[in-house]
Amino acid sequence: MELQKTDVLVIGAGSVGSMALWQLSNREGLDVVGIEQYGRVHSHGSYAGESRVFRTAVHEGGTYVPLIQRSRSLWRELEADSGRDIYKEVGCLSIAPEGFPDFEGALSTVREFDLQHRILDTAELRREYPQHRINDGEVGLLDAHGGGLRPEVAIMSALTVAEANGAKLFFNTSVIDVEERPNGVVVRTTQGAWLAQRVVVASGSWSTRLSPELNDLLRLQVLGLTWFLPERPEMFVPERFPAFLRDVGSVHFFGAPSFDGYAFKACTNPDWPVYRDVSEVPKHHTREQLIRIGQRAAELFDGINPEPVRESVHHCAYTPDRLPVVDRGDSGRIVTIAGLSGHGFKFVPQLGEWAAQLVAGEETTVDPRFALASHMERLAELGPYTGGGH
Repeated sequence: MELQKTDVLVIGAGSVGSMALWQLSNREGLDVVGIEQYGRVHSHGSYAGESRVFRTAVHEGGTYVPLIQRSRSLWRELEADSGRDIYKEVGCLSIAPEGFPDFEGALSTVREFDLQHRILDTAELRREYPQHRINDGEVGLLDAHGGGLRPEVAIMSALTVAEANGAKLFFNTSVIDVEERPNGVVVRTTQGAWLAQRVVVASGSWSTRLSPELNDLLRLQVLGLTWFLPERPEMFVPERFPAFLRDVGSVHFFGAPSFDGYAFKACTNPDWPVYRDVSEVPKHHTREQLIRIGQRAAELFDGINPEPVRESVHHCAYTPDRLPVVDRGDSGRIVTIAGLSGHGFKFVPQLGEWAAQLVAGEETTVDPRFALASHMERLAELGPYTGGGH
């Protein structure tokens, strides 16, 4: 079989792959190819679902803040390059009982990095955000640089710019296997084979199929999305209703304002098991799950119809400690990025930039804990991911 040749081949054109293609295509003299098993911007990936919450005041800790701050700049660059609106900086409002651990974690991050924010007491929340049903003792943290990202628009934008820069993209093309050789990496696909000098594996929830070394590390968590119709849709537009995180007891809701003009996004996840392969993940919520989610939503939001007007079910690969895998193999030819653990879309531009830097053998700011070897050392202590959390 005759091998087609390229400098860099990116496997996957979703969240990370699209950003890697955009960054790589900006480098002069580099021949870049992207391979995607589905069509251009599809509904199967972890990114699908109209919007993603963007927040800088993260409760997960300061590890992510530099990634998010760099990504905030890169999101603006991508908007300028593509001419599309991607990042709606309408704020992100966290609401929880005073002293709630995740809320306190976000406050610590705000203080450590001096992030622009505002604290709201119970009365202020009720007065300024009547869309939320506020319980006594609840407080708010408004992250000024938070907001909503448009994931499908983002990925379309990155791919469009990459193609305009000369990248060659192949859709509806599955990768069969990846073989490292002394003279490069052979990537066999359903549409022929390629010999690449460098390969970026950015295959998301399908990562273990191409990278068996990730089998013990990654597990798939199911993520459900639901949208509700309010009696007064004008109250839930981006100008009046920030993206949000809401915690009441054991119930966690997250969501975004109405981008479609009639419904807003409010989601909470049922107690789904974790899975090993995408083929095992359910395609939809059950009727009972939707009824329960609607009941909970009606308790937290004022004037909404408790029947979701839209629902979808997605998946994401998690690591036990929810740190991503960002790794360049021993030969330097294969870069792997995986395990975004349900909170990585906000900083995928940084991951794409890192991919390009690793391909070029440049110095990066990648945290050493993201290396695969470091993950495997911690795996021996923590054990596999078993579910829980958002």
